[in-house]
Amino acid sequence: MRKKSMDQELEKEFIAFIQEHQRIIYKVCYLYSRDAGHLNDLYQETVINLWKGFPDFRRDAKPSTWVYRIALNTSISYFRRFIKRSKILPIDVASDLPDDDRDVAGEIKEMYVLIDRLGQLERALVLLYLEEKSYQEIAVITGLSVTNVATKLSRIKEKLKNMSNG
Repeated sequence: MRKKSMDQELEKEFIAFIQEHQRIIYKVCYLYSRDAGHLNDLYQETVINLWKGFPDFRRDAKPSTWVYRIALNTSISYFRRFIKRSKILPIDVASDLPDDDRDVAGEIKEMYVLIDRLGQLERALVLLYLEEKSYQEIAVITGLSVTNVATKLSRIKEKLKNMSNG
């Protein structure tokens, strides 16, 4: 009975953990797939991978860092296995927005179209950068050095600028 009680306690702790970090999981999954079916599958696969690693999570790193790392690795693996890359993934923008909001929404849509054209690692770096993670946190999450993160982000910014001009 003691083992069952411990398992139930771990399950409760995990459910609370997922509820606390579901925004991170969703954002990462959404970056790799906006199709509802694939998005749900990817979200579920990410949660399963988090569950598998949860008992061994030592809390050395911040929980959000661990979630980002698992979600990114799961998304990249899923993307490689199941999704053929498409040139443009549409983002719905409400047509009844005021003109100023429509302009901003159009810019956001353009940004996502450009981000969709980046490689998998580049997308992950952009996501973390947009989430205002420090270069150190990005390095921990991605397994890159801080210098490599800075170099890659600089190149990605230049690449995005050239893509938007050309």
